[in-house]
Amino acid sequence: MTNKERILAVLRGEPTDVLPFVPRLDNWFYAHEATGTLPDQYKHATLREFADDLGVGFHSIIPNFKGWRKGGYGDLHVGLGIYDLELSPWRVEFHNVGITEERNGKGEHHVVYETPKGKISTTTVYTDQMLKDGITLYVVKEHALKSYEDYEALAYIFENAEVIPIYDAYEDYKENYIGDRGVAVALSAMWASPGHYLIKELMGFQDFYMERYDDQEAMDELIGRLAPFCGKLFDAAINSPAEVVLSGANYDFTFTTPKVIEELVVPELKRQSEIAHGMGKFIASHTDGENIMLLEQYVKAGFDIADSICPAPLTKISLKETREIFGDQMTIWGGVPSIALLPASVSDRDFYRLVDETLEVIGRGDHMIISVADTLPPMADFDRLLYLKKKVEEFGPVR
Repeated sequence: MTNKERILAVLRGEPTDVLPFVPRLDNWFYAHEATGTLPDQYKHATLREFADDLGVGFHSIIPNFKGWRKGGYGDLHVGLGIYDLELSPWRVEFHNVGITEERNGKGEHHVVYETPKGKISTTTVYTDQMLKDGITLYVVKEHALKSYEDYEALAYIFENAEVIPIYDAYEDYKENYIGDRGVAVALSAMWASPGHYLIKELMGFQDFYMERYDDQEAMDELIGRLAPFCGKLFDAAINSPAEVVLSGANYDFTFTTPKVIEELVVPELKRQSEIAHGMGKFIASHTDGENIMLLEQYVKAGFDIADSICPAPLTKISLKETREIFGDQMTIWGGVPSIALLPASVSDRDFYRLVDETLEVIGRGDHMIISVADTLPPMADFDRLLYLKKKVEEFGPVR
């Protein structure tokens, strides 16, 4: 079987010849590439060549957030969570809005959106050091939405936004770059729903909860006005050539509380999953973070892949507990906490023990795609990655 065939078989609950091993390598690779510290045999390799030589599946759930669209607007709208990526299945154009930007040479990018309803401003930060540290996402220093007074202007921006499906680059990537190495995943959005959009990208956590406490009705009205824009992003992604669509990322029970997930995320993810399943496709959500009291909500949402499940000791939930809650209803993509590959954090003895325990608790290996969660960190020990690969290969077929 090819890596792509194995992944799709796992998602359907079918047997595979071996346990799929599809680690996310991009952060580790790009950080070492930027600092000139790749192993000698890979100094002139691409990420794909690196994965091919290792003999592992190619991980494409999380897009390359530095892969800007040629001729596009690059990082102009990152403060709104909009990355104009070459492989994105959509492009967003903002109409009837005046846009100005300013950079200060220290990695800060300030953008102002002028509308008939008022101004919205954002400030993001991205530095050369962040790239060297393997960080690909920008830091939001100033969020778009500060208070209730910004609701009308923000709604105006998205009510005047055009979502344009665009598949040419993605289709070539899927067929010719990924091929049988894995599944090419299309990004709907890094938020799973309009409400998640607020807490994930557009507002600070404290502002979100204070505003929701002060006037939930007004916030819910804003969420309703954002819904058509978010729906168009999903429509573009699900109608792309992708077999798998990524919807939503970065949950944590201390910020995205169980109540917020139940009210603002589960219904939309359930709707998206039903649409995908009717088309023979799958929905993934990037569920890294502390998932206490959230796993049951994921099952209710009905999506297919819990990407980047980070178990103990990185979080408080064991892989065994996660498997028991998910059963055969959801596939885990992850399972090995990233700190396990950091010698400064985990001793050799504890690393070997953790790998053995991981492969024991997954039972027969169904609904399991082994990966380092969230990602292979820049300081990870390369030999530990090779050892993990060896032990996964020794697991044998999945029945």
